[in-house]
Amino acid sequence: MTLTLRQAALWCAALSVCALLLVPGQFPGLTGEGRLTLGVFVLATAAWIAGPVDDTYVALGAGLALTVTGVISSDALFGTLGDDTVWLLICAFVLAAAVGRTGLAGRAAAFLVSGARSVRQLVHLTTAALVVTAFAVPATSGRAALALPVFLALAKVLSDRRRVVVMLALLFPTVILLSAVATLIGAGAHLITVSVLWEATGERIGFTEWLLLGLPLAIASSHLAAEAVLLTTTRRADRKGPVRIGADDIQQHSDSPVTGPLSPAEARCALLLTTVVVLWCSEPLHRVPPAVVALIGAVVAASPALGTVRMKDALRTVPWSLLLFMAATMAMGIALADSGAARWLVGGVPLDVPPWAFLAVVIGVSTAAHLVLQSRSARSSVLVPLVVAAAAGAGVNPVAAALASTAAAGFCHTLPASAKPVTLFAGIPDTPTYTPRDLLRLSALLAPLTALLVLAFALAVWPLLGVPVS
Repeated sequence: MTLTLRQAALWCAALSVCALLLVPGQFPGLTGEGRLTLGVFVLATAAWIAGPVDDTYVALGAGLALTVTGVISSDALFGTLGDDTVWLLICAFVLAAAVGRTGLAGRAAAFLVSGARSVRQLVHLTTAALVVTAFAVPATSGRAALALPVFLALAKVLSDRRRVVVMLALLFPTVILLSAVATLIGAGAHLITVSVLWEATGERIGFTEWLLLGLPLAIASSHLAAEAVLLTTTRRADRKGPVRIGADDIQQHSDSPVTGPLSPAEARCALLLTTVVVLWCSEPLHRVPPAVVALIGAVVAASPALGTVRMKDALRTVPWSLLLFMAATMAMGIALADSGAARWLVGGVPLDVPPWAFLAVVIGVSTAAHLVLQSRSARSSVLVPLVVAAAAGAGVNPVAAALASTAAAGFCHTLPASAKPVTLFAGIPDTPTYTPRDLLRLSALLAPLTALLVLAFALAVWPLLGVPVS
């Protein structure tokens, strides 16, 4: 495959850094294991940015290289697959498959949007519905796939109002990406952040703690983004026009009933999902780990008598490539921390700045990182270990810094290829959708707004919820 000039320059820079790392005495204070770790880290990052190879393959190769060279043990590499957060995600996908087999999503959509009487009401009701899906479907790509039929139904009903349809096409992926921070299972990057914090600081963020910190931010950023989408894609006349969408309109474009009594399968699935979410949220009371609750729910969801999906069918929906990527990058995070490479790497950075300034820089870099690294998990794999190491030197709480970085990295709307949900909704055949120019216009407004919002939460809201700045 022919490399572009930019890719060739990046690879030359990466190989030059690796060559310098092999020169004895070139970097005092950096151990041999630290040199190997940084070399692997640099090459993996270059491959993620400019390489044609699959991200998971690169991550597995990096983890293998660190194991073969003795930087980490094989137990550390393979043990990441047994982490309870990985099991939580697997079981959450099984539960999502069970929900997908029923008509609950269509019913919920019909219930919400049928109450809209204006374009603004439709936008914010849709936003609220998309935020709720973060509890039922893990990973943003899965939520986008679940929401696509709902958007297509709305697009058919509003086919005579093109700008409103384009606005909704942009609203769906925007809210899906920003609301992922609501839950621990919202994105694989969250699990990587939790793992890095555990390895580096010994602090474990559970499902309930993440929910307490992330849900308010998800709600605020999603509704702020909804207004930004409205402002950048519609005119005043579009927003003033009334909206009349009934359940019958949604039913015309849905394969399952959206009104009437719940079927037995729908009722069982709704009860199971509600029970699992309640148990997740009440973990401090019963002390049952979220992964165990999810496993119980997955077993029930796939059981012959009570379930709505067969286990082998549900397991086909699990993104095993993502799980392997997460496991390998967790191992890379362990190597960065244990070898001292992360501490050495940030040792030369001036950290004698106020905590708010440190967090502002972290949030700014994390917000812009999607322009270089398209994979959200890869961004967290690269940034979070460095942020945690730098936070200790700057006198900033590593938990606050890591959460701020991860939340800010959820913004990835600038280009159609910046995130899978953006790509999915940008290429819908026979349906009006947004252009790259629409994305750039939204990004110019939304990027600084979301960055400032994350900074405000890190400085003013999270300290009230038990995560001080320093």
